[in-house]
Amino acid sequence: MPTAGEPRGSSARSKRADAVRNQQTLLDAAAEVFVTSGVDAPIRQIAARAGVGMGTIYRHFPTRADLVVAVYRHQVEACAEAGPNLLAAAGSPIEALRQWVDLFVDFLVTKHGLAGALQSEGSGFEALHAYFLDRLVPVCAQLLEAAVDAGEIRAGTHAYELMRGIGNLCIGHDSDPRYDPRRLIELLLQGLRQPQSP
Repeated sequence: MPTAGEPRGSSARSKRADAVRNQQTLLDAAAEVFVTSGVDAPIRQIAARAGVGMGTIYRHFPTRADLVVAVYRHQVEACAEAGPNLLAAAGSPIEALRQWVDLFVDFLVTKHGLAGALQSEGSGFEALHAYFLDRLVPVCAQLLEAAVDAGEIRAGTHAYELMRGIGNLCIGHDSDPRYDPRRLIELLLQGLRQPQSP
């Protein structure tokens, strides 16, 4: 029951806000565990990282596939929202692009194993892939356009091509500890740079 002077319904809004915050904390913890241990990591490891009981995780996400999909969507949204924020805060558009690509690589590593976790729901994976493209290709395009307008990179690079190339460079990261895709991705980004006049 609301206390004196407290707007009716504010308690329910507060509880909803707390629930959303708790779910975000849980998803952040799951994403961190997935990066280090893969999507098959024990649920108890995720619960320990989030500081909650295993029952809390199962209440929000009854199956592992539910949790993996939620982490995937959470990571896509974080990556999408980061683009404009980095563009506003970074010293230059090319630096914003570089920082965003670093987040995108983190996302690709987190996503590893998603297809296996969803193997019984092939259509679900297709829907997520479309969602991923719809949300992230325009963000990458905005960063590329800003860098072109600033004269920092040459025109003509398409966002989808760049993201696909980065994705291809990330293949093999999990199976070979000697392979660091970030070094090659940095070379790829250097190749976009506008040649300086002599």
